Amino acid sequence: MDLSALKHLDFHDLNTYFHALCLEAGKKDEAEGGHQIATVHAAPHAQRSPSVVLSSGSAWRDRAGSWGWVLSAFILLNVIILGCALVSGSVFNGVQMSNAHLQIFLIIIIIATTAWMIFYKAFTSRGEEAVLYKDVHAGPVWLRGGLVLFGVCSLIMDVFKIAYYVGYAHCDSPVKIVFPVVQAVFILVQTYFLWIHSKDCVQVQRHVTRCGLMLTLATNLMLWMTAVTEESLHQTVYPVSNSSHSSRALLFRAAAADGDNSCKCSHTSCSIFEHAYYYLYPFNIEYSLFASAMTYVMWKNVGRLVDDHPPHEHHFHLRDVLLGPAGGLVVVVAGLATFVVYEVDVSADDPEKRDAALIMYYITNTVTIGLMVIVTLAGCIIFRLEQREHASGKNPTRSLDMVLLVGSSMGQFTVSYFTVVAVLGTGVHGYVNALNLAWSILTVVELCAQNVFIIEGIRREPHHDVRRASIFSNLLALHTQDERRPSHTPVSPHIPMSPRGSIAISVHKPLPWKRKLLKEISAFLLLSNIILWIMPAFGARPQFDNPIGTEFYEFNMWVAVVNVGLPFGIFYRMHSVASLFEVYLTS
Repeated sequence: MDLSALKHLDFHDLNTYFHALCLEAGKKDEAEGGHQIATVHAAPHAQRSPSVVLSSGSAWRDRAGSWGWVLSAFILLNVIILGCALVSGSVFNGVQMSNAHLQIFLIIIIIATTAWMIFYKAFTSRGEEAVLYKDVHAGPVWLRGGLVLFGVCSLIMDVFKIAYYVGYAHCDSPVKIVFPVVQAVFILVQTYFLWIHSKDCVQVQRHVTRCGLMLTLATNLMLWMTAVTEESLHQTVYPVSNSSHSSRALLFRAAAADGDNSCKCSHTSCSIFEHAYYYLYPFNIEYSLFASAMTYVMWKNVGRLVDDHPPHEHHFHLRDVLLGPAGGLVVVVAGLATFVVYEVDVSADDPEKRDAALIMYYITNTVTIGLMVIVTLAGCIIFRLEQREHASGKNPTRSLDMVLLVGSSMGQFTVSYFTVVAVLGTGVHGYVNALNLAWSILTVVELCAQNVFIIEGIRREPHHDVRRASIFSNLLALHTQDERRPSHTPVSPHIPMSPRGSIAISVHKPLPWKRKLLKEISAFLLLSNIILWIMPAFGARPQFDNPIGTEFYEFNMWVAVVNVGLPFGIFYRMHSVASLFEVYLTS
């Protein structure tokens, strides 16, 4: 009612008018409250136990069983700290503490974890009202697909390890044969377990489930730590004398496998199997990290009550996207060619050839990083221009993605900053050091920009437009057409009919320019991060081939910086690939 009309009403009419407004507002609030209650308590089962209700405090914590969180955290800390001590002992003291002792510890926790996963599948998950809710954001199909891919490569690595150590069975510990067998069984069981149950929000046996998930997380982190240590020892270049750093011919790579040097292989294929399984280590490392992330989300979801409204499904396609994938493929091909030539020439005895390989490697990486900085900054500007709101509500998967993204980038930050200080401290002399400095500085800028772009992308609400066109038809004409159609003529099930007789036909409309550019940028960054993962993951170590770091920081300090920071940097690239794929789908 217009305010000027209120002047002409007497007191009785005004009282009646405001009373009607109050009644209408009360009914509206009551209807909205009932709708919210129905939304929160919605569940896939028709009937719920009285024990499963949404408390007024929080649906994320079981306060009555809070000690279960503490107990599971203690299990994780004790296993990890003990494992770190065993890994350090097997590396720095190979006499009293050998690699076989570490593998015995790993076998014990692997068997315990496998037994718990079988128990969960056979008993916990099959209990009445055990899994009433599913976290629709946890374990997306592309993440589980990556887990399967890396798991298959890890199984092949274990097969090569078994074939390799069988040749030393007559003179080496049999534990080295048993360990890859047990690990292969663990990978099979865990991959099936996470594929089926990664979305579970368990409501029964919460304490046992939390402890079992933390044991699984600890086991995967220990396997990751062991694989990273072996790979780092294999790739680390040790100088024969402290005064000579001029050629890789005077250096040797440390083998991670210990044992008696007099022990000889009983068949002629040992060296082939050894080189083969070392090339598969990056896939095994990524498998352990993928499994760790999925296990952590399951642990966060124990006892969680969530609604059952599924998110908008996004399908992967390259429609309307051309420049980003094309540019990314060019970068990948150029990077692969550079990596192959680098690995061949950097081992040469000729210093000029080695320097040329380093220059080529630095130029390729500098150009790639520079292009990534430009497109990432453009993507951040587009996000500022967009009107999409940020996603609301608690999402453990999204929170974990952001923490892992920022945390793992610290490794690459560390290596880059140490390199900048070393180059500036010794002086920028020659093209090799100048390019090394430019690459390190651009890497720092690129990490900052890419972190902002990815975090901003995964925090935005996805687009929900269906992009359909409706053709309105006369109901009588449609009815007549149905009568004239022969009985054997099938009706297409892909043409949905509305109650009013309209036919909704899917049509393709071009993407808005902002969404198109975001997809182009995401695709280019995704492919660029793949090649930046491949080169260091499969053996490119310019940090050791360029002696500036060793000369400035001394060998032991520089090896610690590179072998700690670089594995996190490698994981950062693969995690960025997964996050950028999600940004591509939701843009």
